[in-house]
Amino acid sequence: MDLKLQQFKADFFKTLSHPLRIRILELLRDGDKFVNELQAELGVDSSVVSQQLALLRNKNVVIGKKDGTKVTYSVTDPLIFELLDVARRIFNNHLTDTITMLEQIGKENSFNEDS
Repeated sequence: MDLKLQQFKADFFKTLSHPLRIRILELLRDGDKFVNELQAELGVDSSVVSQQLALLRNKNVVIGKKDGTKVTYSVTDPLIFELLDVARRIFNNHLTDTITMLEQIGKENSFNEDS
């Protein structure tokens, strides 16, 4: 097996493992954003946004481009949005399975109480 590829994947998913970084990527789905725009949307300090963007930039997930005195951020590869969509579908499937299981438990408990 290719350990370098596995390490890349592990590092990549580690980079995505913070909820704020995921939210930043979701916001960038709508197009390029300045730090102050992301800050306003996220409701956190600009230093926190900058720190998270730096981590994403260091792993080539986002890129910053100078626009006058500001930097505009965008994703380096739009496939990241497909990955986030797949993750959402997996979450929804898990949630659906959990709801089904809870409904079944509820039916069993109701049956046992009626007996």
